[in-house]
Amino acid sequence: MIEYIRGSVAELTPTYAVIECGGLGYMLNITLTTFSALEGVKETRMLVHEAIREDAYQLFGFLTEQERQLFRLLIGVSGVGANTARMILSSIPAPELEAVIASGDHARLKNVKGIGIKTAQRIIVDLRDKIKPASDALISQPAVATSDVFEEALLALVMLGFARPQSQKVLKKIFDADPTVKVETAIKKALAMM
Repeated sequence: MIEYIRGSVAELTPTYAVIECGGLGYMLNITLTTFSALEGVKETRMLVHEAIREDAYQLFGFLTEQERQLFRLLIGVSGVGANTARMILSSIPAPELEAVIASGDHARLKNVKGIGIKTAQRIIVDLRDKIKPASDALISQPAVATSDVFEEALLALVMLGFARPQSQKVLKKIFDADPTVKVETAIKKALAMM
């Protein structure tokens, strides 16, 4: 089992990172929080979760143990798969998600694409006693040119399964309201509006 991978960031998108280590490139599925933290980083150490099924072998990468632990707790909930857990952690950062679960705020969870009221309630019931909420510290993001931010946000939404025209329309509204919005914020707002 792979615990972590240390190496250079060979490729970075809002949904995955390729970490080169020992001449091999490992593709790790990541959350938007991890994407924001990795922007501009050349070398990193990523914690890994392996998802092995008969039809797929996937690696999920995390910069913090808190995020990986929450991911593992989420996929242990009936009806929540790896991509849904990643979507939840992309929409709600780990410290905030812990607070949402601890407070029983199923309405906030229901706003995440692919999460219905029953699944949101199941997540809270199953995980409320297993987590300890931390502070609401958010990762600061470096500034990026607006057109690059728009394109990265659009790419992330398309890769997450949203239609390109719908994603462009929603992102246009977000960027018209705030042209200096960051990638992660734009995607989170778009996910809430879809």
